[in-house]
Amino acid sequence: MTVTAGDVGESEEGGRRDPAARRTRLRLYQEQLLGKMQAAKTGAGASTGQLGLAIGATRYLVDLLEAGEIVAPPPLTAVPLTQPWYLGLANVRGSLLGVIDLARYLGEEAAPDGPATPRLVVFAPHLGFNCALLASNVYGLRQASAMERVGDALRDADGNTWTPLSLAALVREERFLQVAR
Repeated sequence: MTVTAGDVGESEEGGRRDPAARRTRLRLYQEQLLGKMQAAKTGAGASTGQLGLAIGATRYLVDLLEAGEIVAPPPLTAVPLTQPWYLGLANVRGSLLGVIDLARYLGEEAAPDGPATPRLVVFAPHLGFNCALLASNVYGLRQASAMERVGDALRDADGNTWTPLSLAALVREERFLQVAR
């Protein structure tokens, strides 16, 4: 496969980027992103799935558009005079993230010890909140469209109950934003 200067948005003159090509690519990217966001709002994006994870003893479904990467917890630096559910700061790929124990935040007990390996679920960058949730287990992709609605929760074919969790709504909660004691 041959890549030309036009394929990467550069002009023939001195390898400079072609501003018109960059604007076109940006517009196409924005249109694709808008389409995905609209599909997610209308439910047509259900095929994208949700991330299944355990926080405490509860199973949650998080929209993939709201979740960033999933990483093993690095060493945490405690922050004095913060809420007990605010575990501290973690350096993830050069970014400082506040680490939250959502189970404690919601008044639940921690998950029972088991074979699960804890992970940090980083908030998506577009949420504008450098934060991660401590998950006791990450189950991977789940399809909410294949689950049965039971009140505010969902039940999968194996009988597991899943609670939808909106990270975007969480970062708008006043109490969540107040980590100081």
